[in-house]
Amino acid sequence: MTYVIGVDLGGTKTAAGVVSGEGEVLFEEQIPTLNRDGGDAILRATAGLVGRLMRRAAGEGIDVGRVGVGSAGVIDALNGEVISATDAIRGWAGTRLTAVLAQLLGLPRVAVSAVNDVHAHALGEAWRGAAAGSSSSLMVAFGTGVGGSFVVDGTPVLGHRFVGGHVGHFASPYAYHDGKALPCVCGGSGHVEAIASGPAIHESFVRFGGSPEVPDTRAVFALARAVSADSAADHAAAIKAIGVGAGAAGQALGGLVNILDPEIVVVSGGLADAGDYWWKPMERTIRKELMAPLADIPVLRAALGSSAAIVGAAKLVLN
Repeated sequence: MTYVIGVDLGGTKTAAGVVSGEGEVLFEEQIPTLNRDGGDAILRATAGLVGRLMRRAAGEGIDVGRVGVGSAGVIDALNGEVISATDAIRGWAGTRLTAVLAQLLGLPRVAVSAVNDVHAHALGEAWRGAAAGSSSSLMVAFGTGVGGSFVVDGTPVLGHRFVGGHVGHFASPYAYHDGKALPCVCGGSGHVEAIASGPAIHESFVRFGGSPEVPDTRAVFALARAVSADSAADHAAAIKAIGVGAGAAGQALGGLVNILDPEIVVVSGGLADAGDYWWKPMERTIRKELMAPLADIPVLRAALGSSAAIVGAAKLVLN
């Protein structure tokens, strides 16, 4: 059987695992991403992680000769370069990801491939997760940001300039307050991510009268679940903020489904795992948006959890 290594290189952590040709993750490790230290430092640390896994595999009689990477940023999948990236990883744009990683590992250049991490996530779900066996699937992740991927016959649609999947960056009528478009991290305004991401829900909570001392989105969800005399205003603001964010997510998903007509929709990310306070209004809204022939489309939670991008990245080089 063939074995490869899949890498999930994100803004805060980098995880990697040895994956079989059947999509089983045999073992994995993770390290913090050196997101303030530049591309060279990140790749050296990643090579160290991959090298340890290769040695561990060799000790168990497993030969690993190829590495797939799902990376944050816009990734030129043909040349293995980071076209652009946010400041979440300083100095990442312009990094020759696959060429340098191959050199550090002593592998042929063709033995290392890379794609955007959300595409890798979607490919993993399409191969071994919630969309396994489907001819096409739309996966959208709602978490720190909003990203997605459309996988057709086992291949993610990357786009002519490799920007395909940035589904957080189109207009949403929800992304307005007092008649003004909410700013988006991409530099635009009025976008889906500006209202439907995890941080956006926390910002909405404060705008709706919630206490600015509530530290994060996780705490907002906790307030939505618990009512007391001391937190009635915060509870109301939390319910409203989550409902608005979920509604924006559902409307965006419904519009994408109307355009793409996938066989299956997979919803991923921290918000998808946050429970019914988010999931139910999201699904109600998506159903309202769908054209009649799409009314019964399956809308499923992602199944692979944190290993999805590792499995999808491995699939890149198994192909």
